[in-house]
Amino acid sequence: MKQALLFFFFSFSLFAQKTTELIKSNKLGETREITVNLPSSYENSPTKRYPILLLLDGDYLFEPFHGALKYGEYWDDLPETIIIGINQKNSRMNDCGFDETEGTPTKRSAAFYNFIGEELIPFIEKKYRVAPFRIIAGHDTTAGFLNFFLYKENPFFNAYISLSPELAPGMESQIATSLTNTKKPLFYYQSSADGDIKQLREPVEELDSNLKLITNPLVNYQYNKFSNASHYSLVLYSIPNALYQIFDSYKPISSTEFTEKIVVLPSGYVDYLTKKYQTTTEKLGLNIPVRINDFKAIEAAILKNKAYDELEKLAQIASKSYPKSMLADYELGLMYEKTGDAKKAAAKYQRASQLEEIGDLTKEMMYNKYDDMKSLTVKK
Repeated sequence: MKQALLFFFFSFSLFAQKTTELIKSNKLGETREITVNLPSSYENSPTKRYPILLLLDGDYLFEPFHGALKYGEYWDDLPETIIIGINQKNSRMNDCGFDETEGTPTKRSAAFYNFIGEELIPFIEKKYRVAPFRIIAGHDTTAGFLNFFLYKENPFFNAYISLSPELAPGMESQIATSLTNTKKPLFYYQSSADGDIKQLREPVEELDSNLKLITNPLVNYQYNKFSNASHYSLVLYSIPNALYQIFDSYKPISSTEFTEKIVVLPSGYVDYLTKKYQTTTEKLGLNIPVRINDFKAIEAAILKNKAYDELEKLAQIASKSYPKSMLADYELGLMYEKTGDAKKAAAKYQRASQLEEIGDLTKEMMYNKYDDMKSLTVKK
C-alpha cells in the first residue's frame, strides 16, 4: 500500500485549544510545523462543524487573527473557526516565490502549493470536524502567493484575504478573469495603505480597478486603503474588516438592520428571517439555529405592523429550532391574544408553561399570561 502522504508526529492533547503539530510532507520532502487552534466549544459539541481559516505567515498572523475572531465570537458576530497557521518564519520567500518572467510559481512554491491543497488541508479535514468553507490569508509575499489558488477553474478556497500582496506578473488581469468566471460564491478582500510600499501598492490599485468592473453576483469583493498606516500596521486595520466582510451574513439582527430593513417591510417578516439563515448556509456552509434575539426582533416587527397572522409562521420555525422549549406555543398564544381569541390564547400559554424556559420567556410569565386570558373568557 502506498505510504500515507503525511502523518502526525507530535501534538499536545487533541482538545487543548492550541496545539503544535509537526507534519511530514512528501511534496516538500521535509517536516513542517503548523499551529492549530480549536474553538472552545469543540470538545463539548460533537456534531458541530467549523469553518477553516488557513494562515500563511502563521508565525506572526496567528495571534492577531485569533484575537479578532475571539472578540467577534464573544458577541456572536463571527462564528467559531478552526485556525491553522503555517510557520514560515525562515521559508516564506522559498515557499511563495514566483517566476519574474512567467508570473507562475517556482518549482519550490509549486510544491508548497501542492502541500497545502493535497496534503495539509485533507489532513485537517480528516482529523477535525470542519464545515465546507475554507479561508486563506497572507501578507505581502504570501498574500500574492495565495492568489494562485484562484487560477483553477474550481477555486480551492471560498474566501481570500490578501494583505498588501506582492502580485506576480499578470495577476492584475488573471484574478479579475477568475472572479468574473467563477460559478460558486467567492469572497475576496485586499488592502493597502498610503504608507505602503509603492511597488506593492500600485499593482494592487490596478487590480482594484479591474475587480470593480466585475458584475458577477457570486463575487463579494472589498478593498481598503488605509490612511496613516504602514505596510505592517495595515494588517491590524485589515483583519476585522476582512472577517466581518466574509461573515456578514452570520451576524445577528442589529438595531440598524431592524430599523432600516425589517420593520419598514409591508409584509414578509418571517420570510426575511428564513432567507437570512438560508444565506448563511448557502454562503458559509453553516447550519445554525435561529437566535432567540432574532426571533424577538421579527416578533417586534410583526407586532408593530399588526401582521399577527405571521406569528403562526414564526411559531413553525420556533418548533423546528427549539422543539422542547415554550417558544412556539408562546408565539401561537400571542397570535390568538392579538386577534381576540382569548380561549385559544389561554390554552397555548398553559401548554407553554409546561415546557422549557428560553430567553426571557419564563414559566411565571406563561402562568400570568394564562390567567390574563382566562379572565377574559369568564362569563359575567
